[in-house]
Amino acid sequence: MTDRSPILDLPGAVRAPDGAVDEGVPWHFGDPFAEQRAAARKVAVVDRSHRSVIAVPGEERLSWLHLVISQHVTGLLSGSGTEALVLDSQGRVDAHMLVAHAGDTVWLDTEHGALATGARGGKVSLLEYLGSMVFWSKVEPRDASAERAVLSLVGPETPELLAKVGLPVPTGLYAVAVGEDVIVRRMPWPGHDAADLLVPRTDLVTWWTRLTEGGARPMGSLAFDALRVESTRPRMGVDTDEKTIPHEVNWVHVAAHVAKGCYRGQETVSKVHNVGRPPRRMLLLHLDGASDVLPDTGDVVYAGERAVGRVGSVVQHHELGPIALALIKRSVEPGTPLVIRSGEETTQAAIDPDSIPPDTPALGRAAAQGLRG
Repeated sequence: MTDRSPILDLPGAVRAPDGAVDEGVPWHFGDPFAEQRAAARKVAVVDRSHRSVIAVPGEERLSWLHLVISQHVTGLLSGSGTEALVLDSQGRVDAHMLVAHAGDTVWLDTEHGALATGARGGKVSLLEYLGSMVFWSKVEPRDASAERAVLSLVGPETPELLAKVGLPVPTGLYAVAVGEDVIVRRMPWPGHDAADLLVPRTDLVTWWTRLTEGGARPMGSLAFDALRVESTRPRMGVDTDEKTIPHEVNWVHVAAHVAKGCYRGQETVSKVHNVGRPPRRMLLLHLDGASDVLPDTGDVVYAGERAVGRVGSVVQHHELGPIALALIKRSVEPGTPLVIRSGEETTQAAIDPDSIPPDTPALGRAAAQGLRG
C-alpha cells in the first residue's frame, strides 16, 4: 500500500507525529473539536486509506472463511457485511477485520500490518496466514490494498450525503451496496450512523473532493478516535494486548460467534461465554483534566498500590473532556478510585458506570449447579 496518503497534500491537512499509529493519513485539519462536533451533528469524512484491504474471491469463499475466522459467514449474502476476528489456538485475538460481501468477492479491511499466529507459532502477516489455510479450497485471497482505499463518513447526515454524491444508501446493520465502483458498508459506529467506502485507490482524491464539496467536513484520525472511544469500540493493537480474548473488549456476538465450531480458538470463546467470566473488562475512564500530560497507551492503571489494568486509547473529547479506554480487572468495583502512572506523572481516573458491559449468563455454570442441587 501507499505509505503516505495524497490527502495529506490537500489544504489544511496536518500529519500525525512520527511513529503514531495513524502516521500516513491526516491527524486533523486544524480544529479536532470542531471536526468532532461536525461528525456528531452533521457529517464528516475521514481518510482511513492506511488500512490494509484483502480480497477473497472464489466460489468457496464463504465456506472457507467460515472455517478460518470467528464469525458465522456461510449465509453472508452478497450485500451484507459484519465484523470478524482471527484468534490463536488459545482464543487470544490476533486480528480484527471488517467484512463486506459484494458480488463475487468478500472484502476484508483491517489494521495496516495486521498479523496472525502461523503454524509454527510465530507471527506472520494476516494475508500469509490466510493463504496457508487455503489447501484445496476454491478461493484466492489476495492483497487488495493497491486496489482499494477506505474513506469513512460519520454523522447523522451520512445517508443524505451518500445520495447527494450519487452513491447507494444501504439500509440495515453492516448492509453493503455498490455504485460507481465504490463499495459502501453502513456502520453502527462511531456515533449512531456511519459508512465505510472502499473506493478505487486511484480515485481517492477524487472521491474525497466529491464528499467534501457535497458537505462533509474533513476530519482527521484524532477526532475519529475520540468518537470511537465514546462509542466504546476497541482498536486492535491499541486497546488490546497479547493476552486479550474477545469477551474482554465486547467482540463476542459482534465479531465472534459463540455457537459455531471449527475455527481456531473457538474452545476458549465457548468456555468463557458459557461457564466463566473474562478476567478483564474494557471500560471507559474519565480522566482528571488538571494535568497537561495525558497517559499513554500501555500505561498501568492502579487501585491504591495494586496494578489493576492497562490503558488503551486516550483522547480529548469535545464534550466529555479527556477520556480513555482501559482493560480493567473485573474484580474492580465501579466506584473504585483509580490512578494511572505515566513515568513521573500520575492521572486520576474514574470508571464510567454506563460503560460496564452486562455479564453474559453463565449457562454452563448454572447447569452444573442445577445438577448438583
